[in-house]
Amino acid sequence: MTSDKFLMFQNRLEKVYRHRLKQAKRLGISCFRVYDHDLPEFPFCVELYNDKIYIAEYKRNHSLTEAAHEEWLTNSLKVVTQVFLQPRENIYLKLRQRKPGKLGQYQKQETAQQEIEVDENGLKFIVNLSDYLDTGLFLDHRTTRQMVKEIAKEKRVLNLFAYTGSFSVYAAAGGAAEVITVDLSNTYLKWAKKNMELNDFLDDAKYKFVQADVLQYLKTIPKHYFDIIIMDPPTFSNSQRMKSVLDIQRDHSELINDCLAGLKSDGQLYFSTNNRSFVLESDKIQSLLIKDITKPTTPFDFEGKLFRRCYLIQK
Repeated sequence: MTSDKFLMFQNRLEKVYRHRLKQAKRLGISCFRVYDHDLPEFPFCVELYNDKIYIAEYKRNHSLTEAAHEEWLTNSLKVVTQVFLQPRENIYLKLRQRKPGKLGQYQKQETAQQEIEVDENGLKFIVNLSDYLDTGLFLDHRTTRQMVKEIAKEKRVLNLFAYTGSFSVYAAAGGAAEVITVDLSNTYLKWAKKNMELNDFLDDAKYKFVQADVLQYLKTIPKHYFDIIIMDPPTFSNSQRMKSVLDIQRDHSELINDCLAGLKSDGQLYFSTNNRSFVLESDKIQSLLIKDITKPTTPFDFEGKLFRRCYLIQK
């Protein structure tokens, strides 16, 4: 690849970095997405976490030999160090590749345990840049989390497929009366609890953590109990710990209706999916109001690049 191409990459990265850094400082956040495959020759996702840079190279078919690809990657990383003024040891590189039937974000990659603390809207979170494909904080839901915080006061909140519990932290920060955090992974539940403790949410009576298969757990929740439910499931999961395979296109109406049964008469469900081909089967959902809130929940650093859908569903 010619030097002109790398200069083009550098110019693009510098431009978006300067622009988004100003926005991030204004909003009081220390982690945000800078670049996402803006140029076809450089298929990266680049995110900043304090002074650390997380880079995911999107897997693709290319004609480069292994040696040529390694040279291209080395030169690309040199550009990143120059733009961000950070040493190579502050850059964490991953290959973003989904294995069939698996969840990429749940695959452990390394054992370096590079954990750092980041700030978002006045709250603190632990991110891990080394051990997993994803960092532990889904930046694309920053605005959605803030929405939940603003309506959580004195509410009972259920966070399903909770991952590391960022929605739970926001709900607690909003003054929720009760927050229940549910995930199948004990690793991520422990992480969620650490995030809650990091923000001084320590009341075990108010803040509960449940390790469970959400499909089964929803059958056990009390009727008309919760004010707010957040559900951000994977597109597909065949974890051995689950009693059945999850396919969100096939299963979403049942999951949503089970959530609605657990909501109070004026309760709200925030439902999100990353399935690019997803079609909401509204005729199968027992709701009076279904609103697509994808656009208003899109953060500044994901405008034009967000492929998830988000819905506000009211009972």
